[in-house]
Amino acid sequence: MQRVNREPITFAALLAKPGVLETVDLRSKFGFCAFHGGNLERVTDQIASEAAARSGSSYYAVLQPPGMRHHIPSAMVSPAQSPALKSFVEHCDVVVAVHGYGRRGLFTSLLCGGQNRRLASHVANHVRAVLPAYQIVDEIEQIPKALRGVHPENPCNLPSNGGVQLELPPRVRGLSPLALHWPASGGRHRRFPHVDDLIDGLVRAAASWRL
Repeated sequence: MQRVNREPITFAALLAKPGVLETVDLRSKFGFCAFHGGNLERVTDQIASEAAARSGSSYYAVLQPPGMRHHIPSAMVSPAQSPALKSFVEHCDVVVAVHGYGRRGLFTSLLCGGQNRRLASHVANHVRAVLPAYQIVDEIEQIPKALRGVHPENPCNLPSNGGVQLELPPRVRGLSPLALHWPASGGRHRRFPHVDDLIDGLVRAAASWRL
């Protein structure tokens, strides 16, 4: 796999690169986003997009093309550099930002960070119900500091009522060796079922949240 490029680059410069796709769909006041999507934190944009579409939620994403892996820290993903992101955070009351991560010892841990702790608990409870084989962590002190997503400039915290940074390990995104070798069904590739289970949980969380 291509290594992540951590060379300093502005969010605006990333958006201007050939092949980078930025998209926004404004629907309800509940939002899902994946601004490290595409080839960077793979499958996060698919999860956020499907959860948003099925629940009638708003959606924002930045997709990097194959061969590109620029990582911009979340606090530097600024609405001041993107009219689309600005419209998204101003439209939404709350947001769930979907991210991917991988750390030894945490390959079955989903982390619910962000400043809106009531929403974090709500999302965690719905995801727990559909993914019993995983540890869903919503106690902020149990989340590694670098993955807590509590910086005030993090896009998940910019809407009027803040939001959640949902960090997903490889397996639940269908990217672990187990998931990648999941048996085909009917002669065709079938997505690792945990991805669909996760989306189901996120849809239920969004549909049952009272803004």
